[in-house]
Amino acid sequence: MIENISIVQAIQLMLAPGIMISACGLLLLGMNNKYSLIVNRIRLLNEERRKLFKGTNDKEFDYNENIRIESVSLQLSALDFRVKLVRNAVLSYTVAVAFFVLTSLFIGVQYFEVLKNINHLITIIFLAGMILVLIGVTFAAYESIKGYEIIHLEVGIDE
Repeated sequence: MIENISIVQAIQLMLAPGIMISACGLLLLGMNNKYSLIVNRIRLLNEERRKLFKGTNDKEFDYNENIRIESVSLQLSALDFRVKLVRNAVLSYTVAVAFFVLTSLFIGVQYFEVLKNINHLITIIFLAGMILVLIGVTFAAYESIKGYEIIHLEVGIDE
């Protein structure tokens, strides 16, 4: 319970989750950039695949065309998985921001004694937000590993 706390101290307590909100905002910005790049790459590969199939008109593909079609298909499958990882990271960060906002609000509510003895609730909500940030970072790291694997698919076609 907050006893004999000044408004300045209450604001300071409320700003701690605010720092995490800013951190999540930066993480979201980076993930949205990755999302855009992945979606753009999917569109380009789909366009390339359509052009390969459109230009064939019932003729059989030669060896190089078959290799490229297989590579494009593998990349599209991997990119589909990768975009899901980005989505999961973005959702984790977004829900974490909501938890940090709730933490700040509950600190303010407790200051005005609308609700009393909610320190445990505030701590649990803040920790849940931190866990969600950790989950988002894990998805982002896994997405980076998958991105590296996709590069090997693209480079492997020329070897």
